[in-house]
Amino acid sequence: MKTPKLLPWHARKAGIPIERATTLWHEAVREATAATGWVGNAEYWGEAMNAFLRLLEEEKEHFCAPCVTPFVRSQNRLWRLPLTAMEDVVSAVSASWQRYSALARKAA
Repeated sequence: MKTPKLLPWHARKAGIPIERATTLWHEAVREATAATGWVGNAEYWGEAMNAFLRLLEEEKEHFCAPCVTPFVRSQNRLWRLPLTAMEDVVSAVSASWQRYSALARKAA
């Protein structure tokens, strides 16, 4: 049975692999078939999607994936700090040099 087109989006949102989300989708389809007794009507697909989202939430609670994004961002900012400071120094020196050269031209 085909998976929903939004399955990869739901998997990324929950932070689990797409393969595991596909397994959860097949389990949700089995649950929906057992619950409704029919295949293919609106009630069946609604029940399948509700079961899938419930299983996805349960999986998300048990899946341990550390969030390293804030750490990487702070490291990136610390790495760029010397470059930013050097850029500020060069900008200040350039402005000072331009002011000095403008005064030298007026005096001559």
